[in-house]
Amino acid sequence: MSVTGLLRHRALRTALCALGALACAYRAPAAPAAVTALPAAAIRRITANSRGMYRDIERRTFEYFWDTTNPRNGLAPDRWPTAAPSSIAATGFALTAEVIGAQRGYVSRRAAAQRVRTTLAFLLSLPQGPARYGVAGYQGFFYHFLNLRTGLRVRHSELSTIDTALLMAGVLTAGSYFDRPTPLETRIRALARQLYLRVNWRWAAPGVDPRVSIAWYPESGFSPVRWSGYNEASILYILALGSPTHPLRAGAWQAWTSTDAADWRHVDGQTLLAFGPQFGHQYTAVWIDLRGIADAFMRAHHETYFENGRRATLAQRQYAIRNPHNWAGYGPTIWGLTTCDGPGNVTAPFQHGTRRFYGYVARGITRPSKDDGTLAPTAMVASLPFAPRVVSMGTTAVLRRYGTLIYTRYGFLDSFNPSFLDGARARHGHVVPGLGWADGDYLGIDQGPIIAMIENARSGLLWRLMRANPYVRRGLRRAGFTGGWLQAAHR
Repeated sequence: MSVTGLLRHRALRTALCALGALACAYRAPAAPAAVTALPAAAIRRITANSRGMYRDIERRTFEYFWDTTNPRNGLAPDRWPTAAPSSIAATGFALTAEVIGAQRGYVSRRAAAQRVRTTLAFLLSLPQGPARYGVAGYQGFFYHFLNLRTGLRVRHSELSTIDTALLMAGVLTAGSYFDRPTPLETRIRALARQLYLRVNWRWAAPGVDPRVSIAWYPESGFSPVRWSGYNEASILYILALGSPTHPLRAGAWQAWTSTDAADWRHVDGQTLLAFGPQFGHQYTAVWIDLRGIADAFMRAHHETYFENGRRATLAQRQYAIRNPHNWAGYGPTIWGLTTCDGPGNVTAPFQHGTRRFYGYVARGITRPSKDDGTLAPTAMVASLPFAPRVVSMGTTAVLRRYGTLIYTRYGFLDSFNPSFLDGARARHGHVVPGLGWADGDYLGIDQGPIIAMIENARSGLLWRLMRANPYVRRGLRRAGFTGGWLQAAHR
């Protein structure tokens, strides 16, 4: 899928979120303090050393998922505290966060297991079928947005292949972690297996083209847009190729990567496989240990996708140093562009003129993604395993300079913009004089990579779990990956 296609897909998500707010009956208990930034003294204590800083970020982000997920069914909201439907991708990240919470003792293993079982059992119980309404999915896939209380399709939502893949990554993570022979954990493993094995990945690649369609609608059928070219869909193809029940056809990975040569370029001091928003480099690396393994394309370039993520991180930092649009705040320790919220689609004063700002949009360092001065903490913090030194320096600096604007009971608000100073023009969020605009929401798909990648940097927990997962190993091998831990696992 091209970045242009991605922008269209993300715009659709934003519109559906607004529609879904009307259909969402469940909402987590109101907690105004959760979106109130911490005082400067607390920020100073948190940033006294990097180890304590990351422990604090990880725990607060876990509490976001634990507190905002509907405890009756395990569905996670797309965003909070703005009323919104459940996002199945956010639910996948919530399952992953619950594994981390159990491992770190943020909640008991039993409490986490009970929440996971509730989620998996509810997902499996939801009706599936080709009807427009009264169902949650079809062919094992789920609609992108579900009613947070009933779990049924939100009006006009698409059956999303990538969001189902992100959900299944969380499902398999939970099934791999809860490995004890107790009735509770045995049930989790059975549910996880049932959910994953019923997804009909091949159905989502109709016709002779082995690439997966981005979406299906009961009203109109498959979207003509297929996942193609380097982006976040690598996790989709790996899981789809690894299925023992409904796998993609041979050649699907090669078809997906066939356009990668056009995206191999020099960007801000780095030669890499380019993708503008940073989340494209992060999502698969949340679950798959990409260190030391490579497919045919990366072998030909003597690189790995993990190294590509490192180069993308360094390119983001160098872009902020270069700062071609002269935005406020940008520099060697203040950077991070990805798809995120913004102050709104408005024109507002900047320096001696005006500039165009945006709402929820794909932001990045290569076109056609945008840069309107809006930064997202997830772009930096969730890159910690790629480049620990520069990310730690940057995270410390962001907290010390902007923590009283964006760091809260549940960790980082989604985004901030030091260049947007006109509070009267902000469509949502708020402006603090001298600091700039801050979002008023957290987004599940941005919170998820933060907690996951911090844990991977600390212990490699998620990577270790998925290295042992037979479906993941099969998917990687069918995609042509060799070397490193995958080679050792094959012996």
